[in-house]
Amino acid sequence: MSVQSGKDLLIKIDLDGTGNFQTMAGLRASRIGFNAESVDVTSLDSTGGWRELLAGAGMRSASVSGSGVFRDDTTDMRAKDVFFNGQVPMFQVIIPDFGIVEGAFQITSLEYSGNHDGEATYEMTLASAGALSFTGI
Repeated sequence: MSVQSGKDLLIKIDLDGTGNFQTMAGLRASRIGFNAESVDVTSLDSTGGWRELLAGAGMRSASVSGSGVFRDDTTDMRAKDVFFNGQVPMFQVIIPDFGIVEGAFQITSLEYSGNHDGEATYEMTLASAGALSFTGI
């Protein structure tokens, strides 16, 4: 994979539950992380005392975060509604020259801030809320 532009890592939200995905407005920085818990099955019979892990077991999860400039835009209002109504809509995360991660996420943190001499900004954090799919590009 060649060098990629950070602005190409996109977070998209389903605006109306019909697969109508739109990029979150005003994003300046975004990040996705994947996690997998291990299940230790080490016993006295483990070869050489080495830890053994059970393949395919354990909980998997993903977290997504982003920050940007606040805009009174469709996606800003959708994010606010999703958070305050406890909804778990579909999101897409576009990873440039790699693929698209899609699935249900809950907005677990939504912060707005601003200085008197600057623009209003926001930060949000998402937690996966079900199985995710990956489609390679």
